[in-house]
Amino acid sequence: MTKILHIDSSARPGRSDQKPHGSHTRRLTAQFIQNWLAKRPNTEIIYRDVGANPPQPTTGDWVHAAFTNPEDRETWMHAALRESDQLVDELLSADIIVAGVPMYNFGMPAQMKAWVDNIVRVGRTFGFDRTRGDVPYWPMIDGNKSIVALSSRGDYGYGPDGRIAHMNFVEGGLFTPLQYIGITDHYGAAIEYDEFADERTQASIHAAEQEVLGLVDQLLAKHSDIKAA
Repeated sequence: MTKILHIDSSARPGRSDQKPHGSHTRRLTAQFIQNWLAKRPNTEIIYRDVGANPPQPTTGDWVHAAFTNPEDRETWMHAALRESDQLVDELLSADIIVAGVPMYNFGMPAQMKAWVDNIVRVGRTFGFDRTRGDVPYWPMIDGNKSIVALSSRGDYGYGPDGRIAHMNFVEGGLFTPLQYIGITDHYGAAIEYDEFADERTQASIHAAEQEVLGLVDQLLAKHSDIKAA
């Protein structure tokens, strides 16, 4: 049975199609899940709202605990890693990650970055061994997972080859660490022109929603070998 990890990271509550000043990214992730379930209703959905409930940022104690061999960890170390362990378990159990990631000051929200920092874990999602020489790191996640980043931006032209693509650190900021741990199958769609609040905004919303429908079909085909229960 397919399992999807659905993450929302917008600080805005509610969806823009249901609530004034609601979140565009929550709108897109909800539509992805809704359309997926219409075609594969037995899919298990794990929901994580890091926008409303941000993970704890990594600390010195966290780093100390993470780089201590599990059999040598003290009680406080297990406590320091408890939330990270849960987030990693959710990630490892999922076939597809659907993440709503709005652009805040050209990058992902701090609460989403905290999620990334908690799931890039030595010994759990990447390996590290100094005896390997110049390449002591390696990914520990197999290549069968897919990540879909659904974003929104106040301005326009942040997409590939766009007029300000060089100022977009959202998708790269998410895809790069996930690729590092072994998740290399990347997809995305985004709403632009949000601050313009005119017909261009509405056209961009419509285009992004159509992209989401296409991504659902694309990923249904890719993960068709995972049979519904």
